[in-house]
Amino acid sequence: MNNDPQRLQKVLAQRGIGSRREIEAWIAAGQIEVNGQTAVLGTKVTDADRITVQGRLVPVGVEEHRFILYNKPEGLICTRSDPQGRITVFSKLPQLNKLRWVSIGRLDINSSGLILFTTDGELANALMHPKANIEREYAVRVLGTVTQPMIQRMLRGVTLEDGTKAKFTQIKAAGGTGANVWYHITLMQGRYREVRRVFETQGLRVSRLIRIRYGPFVLPKDLSEGKFLELDYDKYKTAFNQP
Repeated sequence: MNNDPQRLQKVLAQRGIGSRREIEAWIAAGQIEVNGQTAVLGTKVTDADRITVQGRLVPVGVEEHRFILYNKPEGLICTRSDPQGRITVFSKLPQLNKLRWVSIGRLDINSSGLILFTTDGELANALMHPKANIEREYAVRVLGTVTQPMIQRMLRGVTLEDGTKAKFTQIKAAGGTGANVWYHITLMQGRYREVRRVFETQGLRVSRLIRIRYGPFVLPKDLSEGKFLELDYDKYKTAFNQP
């Protein structure tokens, strides 16, 4: 049991309740109580304190933290629940008793491949923070003829339909002919449908997209869709400077 007082948002993030930013917003909105009292920014707690978030009791994090690599199939969404009743990735993950899974990045419903999940919200935040400089690599099947001028434009940077700028850091041909031409694309950020949208600026369409790498994590060739691989939580917690 942890008897050293720590900031409330840090404790809840470590237990996988949410990101620090989300938790700070809940505190500011008066949605978190500690021992029956409304918490404020700066509140510190120990494992002996009774914490409720939006009226729900937060269990003491007695489970060991976990870290997994999941091979997402197409057709699943990456939110916890869906008003349309579509299947989410969270329904396919190993069941937990008291902690909860936090996704590290997302893939849209028509994309597949590598997604990382951990029960440690702080580790998830460290792996998604811009200062981590995490590369994302995708295998993409492109419909249309990709010319060298197009490649140069996508490497220099293009303007998307919403006015934002985006670019790839690397584009490598990966084989195929006709309607089955593949490329490996690397970029530093992971905005919604960004790879598809960059190609669309050149009049091209991505017909398949598979994330094959996230920083140092590579999708194993023998990991079937819908399966997961348990990673060494302690190793990566240390590697990404989590105390």
